[in-house]
Order: sequence, then structure tokens, then C-alpha cells
Amino acid sequence: MATLFAPVFEVPAQLQQLTNLADARIGAEIIECSDDFFAEAKRMLQFEAPVFIEDKFDDHGKWMDGWETRRKRHAGYDWAIIRLGVSGKITALDIDTTFFSGNYPASASVEACYAPDHDLSTAQWQNILANHVLGPDQHHILSIDTEQVFSHIRLNIFPDGGIARLRVYGQVHIPQTDHAQVRDLLALEHGGRVIAFSDAHYGHPRNLINPGRGINMGDGWETRRRRVPGFDWCILALGSAGHIEKIDIDTAHFKGNYPAEVSIQAIFLEDATDAQLIPQSMFWPFLLNAQPMQMDHIHHFLDEIIVHQRISHIRINMIPDGGISRVRLWGKNTTDE
Repeated sequence: MATLFAPVFEVPAQLQQLTNLADARIGAEIIECSDDFFAEAKRMLQFEAPVFIEDKFDDHGKWMDGWETRRKRHAGYDWAIIRLGVSGKITALDIDTTFFSGNYPASASVEACYAPDHDLSTAQWQNILANHVLGPDQHHILSIDTEQVFSHIRLNIFPDGGIARLRVYGQVHIPQTDHAQVRDLLALEHGGRVIAFSDAHYGHPRNLINPGRGINMGDGWETRRRRVPGFDWCILALGSAGHIEKIDIDTAHFKGNYPAEVSIQAIFLEDATDAQLIPQSMFWPFLLNAQPMQMDHIHHFLDEIIVHQRISHIRINMIPDGGISRVRLWGKNTTDE
């Protein structure tokens, strides 16, 4: 069975700092759709890039990695309603038709609403993307101009066809009522993001903030073997600033390649460009001094936490190299200091 992988697609720089609110890993799901005869709608919410398996068929026909409806033989169009993993302000969409070359929709539009209780019976839907012409086998990066917070979207495709992936890029909205709760302030679903890193040869540091434990070594941050002095590092922004009460560092699946030590530096910044953070981060105070690591183990730190002031950014130092799976910063959102 021959598998053809999609060409490597580099997410535009302006979107890399945003969260994909329609990521199935953080709870996004299909609520309802008009039709998914050829391919289940839930596939378009997967994080992994779509693949094409040339000789794979199922009972309905050619297997496709995405959402695909049957050929429409009457008036109308197809649609899917998606509950976002977390509510947020939507900045851009990526409507991806990769591998849909003769079966892509002619066009698509998107509506959105805010229904935090998930009751859509009285929801007020708004058009956030007017009907937009689509092309075959490509990413369509489309800017959205709105400051409103949304929890659900409705993707309409005209008249039928297939979408490989749908990405909804935006900023996570954290309700005021949640600010007193202890949560992982670095988590992807709470708005954490990667800013910069020294190396990501085997695994990207964005995996550090994924939900759950790592499923394998590829689902973590792993650098190449260091052959020069120094150590590897990555800089991340918390979804919202806060006081850290507990730190977890997980080396799941890293057994012969876990780092000798890990330390964390931290700072609170209100106005700083991402480019400025790299040189500044060398001088940030330590939140956690260098701690010895063990293979395939969750390390919990409470009394070892040094900084108890409000922080917004961290720098993780992996000494000298290797891989870690997850980092959790447990604390409360704060707006004062």
C-alpha cells in the first residue's frame, strides 16, 4: 500500500503565534453536518497533515483524508457545524484542499456564533467569511476581521466536495470566572505559544504544551546531539500571566536521550516584540534552578520554585540537549501586581 505524504507546509509566521481553535486535540468536534458519505467530517479537524493512500478504498469508494460529501444532485449546499476546542477571537482561517484535486468545493463561506452553554437553538450566527472561491490541492489562508469571541463555526461548501483540513487561528478567550482556578497556564488550550528555540531537529517545542501525555518520542521536543559547548533552549509565552504554584516536567518515552538537567527562567512583560525576547531571555531570573532529570518520568516541583511574582514568559533550558515531552505550569491567572 503506497502512501504519498503531503508536501511540507510552513504555517505563515503571523499565524504561528496563534492557537488553532479547531484542533481536535483540545476538544474541537463536529456537532452536525449535512453529509459525509465519502469521508467523515471529523477528519478535517485532525492536527496531522493529510495523506493520500493511492490504493485505499472503503465501502463508499476512494478513502480520503478529510471531509468529503457525495455529489449533489439537487439544489443546495453542504455544511458542517464545529464546536471549537476553546472559545476565542478568530484572526484567520486555513481551508485546506490538499489532495482534493477533482473533488474540491467550488467555494466556501463561514459563519460563527458564541454559545458558551453549547445551546445553538437561539444562537446568533454571523458571517465572518463571505463566499470565497476555492482551488484544488492547496491551502487557502484567509484573514478574518473581527474582535468578537466565538465558540462555534459553520463551514458551508458550495455545492459539495471535500476539505482536507480546517484550521481556525485565533486568540484563546479565558472567561473572568475562570481566573481564580488553578490551571496549566502554558497549555495549548489556554493560549500558550512557542516564540523561539535553539533547535528542533527531531521534535518541535510546540509539543511541550499539547494536551495529555506524549504518545511517543515524536510527540515531544527533541534536539540533535550537541557537539559544541552550551545547551538547548526554547522561549514560550503563557496564555495569560499568573503566579506559578507547581511545575511538571515530563520525559515520557525519552529513555536514552533525556536531558541531564532542565532549568526554567521567567519574566513578566507587557510590551515586547518576540524578536526582542531572545537576547533578553538570557538574563531573566530563574523560576526553577537546574534540576536533574530521569528517563520516562514526570518530575513534580513545588518547593523548588524560586520566583513567586507574576510571570508571562518562560525560557526552558535543556542541558545539554535531548528530549522532553511536556511542561506544565500550574497557577492562577492574575491581572494585578
